Amino acid sequence: MNKPTRASWNPSRFDAAAFAQAAGVLEGRTPLADLTRLAEDLHGPDATAAQADAVWTLRGEMRPPRTGSQPDVWLHLTASVTVPLTCQRCLGPVPEPLEVDRWFRFVADEAAAEAEDDDCDEDLLALEPRPDMLGVLEDELLMSIPLVPMHEACPEPVPLIDPQPLPDAQDERPNPFAQLAQWKPGRPK
Repeated sequence: MNKPTRASWNPSRFDAAAFAQAAGVLEGRTPLADLTRLAEDLHGPDATAAQADAVWTLRGEMRPPRTGSQPDVWLHLTASVTVPLTCQRCLGPVPEPLEVDRWFRFVADEAAAEAEDDDCDEDLLALEPRPDMLGVLEDELLMSIPLVPMHEACPEPVPLIDPQPLPDAQDERPNPFAQLAQWKPGRPK
C-alpha cells in the first residue's frame, strides 16, 4: 500500500483515520495572522506581522483498541511559537513561548465523544464531521497562554501612583448632619 503524500492531507477537513492508518506525518508553518483568535490576544495591532509562524507537526498512529475489535485512531500534535503578549506589570510587550504537546484519540462522532468524555483521561475528537486541525492547533495554543504574562524584570521602571496622600473627602464636603444640628430644639440658630 502506498503512503499518501503530504499534499493529499487537508488539515482543514482532516481524514484522521486514513492518516493514522498510513502512519502519516504532516509538518507545517502557519502565520499568526491566520490564527485570528490567537491574534486578538497579542500585544499591539501589528503584532502578527513581525512574529514568526506557528511551527507544528501531526503524527498519526493506530493503537490496540480500548473496546471493540477496531484499532483506535490517535494523533500527536506538537507546536511552538513565540508571541508578544501584554506584560501585566508594565503593560509593554513580553515575548512568550507557547508550546503544545498533545495526544488525541478519535471516536466515531460527537455523540460518542460526549459519551466517553467523562470516563477517559485522554482528549477525544470526532472522526465525523472531519475536524479542522488548524482550528485544533489554535485552540491548543490559546490554552497554553499564561494566565498572567509578565517580564521577569520589566525593561522600564514600572510607573507608580503618586505617593501623595489623597485628600480626605470629609474635609472638602460639609457634613450634612451638621446642618440638621442647627434645627435641634433648644439650640440657638
